[in-house]
Amino acid sequence: MKTISVCPATLQPGYDTYSPMALKLLFGGEKVSPFLDFDFDGINASSNLQENQNNLSISGAQEKYSAVVERGHIRLSNPGEQGTFILKPAPLINIQTRKQIPANEHLTMQIASQVYDIETASNALCFSAKGQPVYITRRFDVKSDLTKYSIEDFASVLGKTEQDAGSNFKYDGHYAMIADAIRMVVPAWMVETERFFKLVLFNYLYANEDAHLKNFSLINRNGEYALAPAYDLLNTAFILKAMV
Repeated sequence: MKTISVCPATLQPGYDTYSPMALKLLFGGEKVSPFLDFDFDGINASSNLQENQNNLSISGAQEKYSAVVERGHIRLSNPGEQGTFILKPAPLINIQTRKQIPANEHLTMQIASQVYDIETASNALCFSAKGQPVYITRRFDVKSDLTKYSIEDFASVLGKTEQDAGSNFKYDGHYAMIADAIRMVVPAWMVETERFFKLVLFNYLYANEDAHLKNFSLINRNGEYALAPAYDLLNTAFILKAMV
């Protein structure tokens, strides 16, 4: 079993599991093990993983899996079961640093939250049965009663679709268009525009070269739209540099 010396969520030293603060932020205070009892490779797992991935409504290039917590353990959600977490193992891409990508995303998200006070989706690392790091994030669109908030990414808000703009439609735009859309549809647009600008600046400073239209969203809480918590923050320049 992998040895842990820092909290795999908050990165506080002196913990061999999730710290109390991490348990509060990510799991509502429930004691949860960071060790999974399954892996994301192998013939035996492939059919279950594929079915789980097919049932997840969240799109994206990287493989994602729906999960829940049961009796202190993280497991894949069953067909028809509402997942409350998303698991992102190392992606199946042919680059040398692929196994470091979950840790890259986790660290980037923690820097955004802890250093820059950017609201982010609650996140951590957990570890597969073979000890490989897996990124885990709590779904901010799922309520405690398992109903869902309305979420709309800015590709949808701006009417950008693959049919209209081709396969790279999510890159067919710029940040001023998002800022204009926030002003048009968000009641507290001045506050949310400032939050958006702070996030754009963070992406520039930490070299997130994949901050496209679908990686910014609006969330509808209590009948009013606001900028959703930040998600999918990566230092992609570091990943791409390692490919050279």
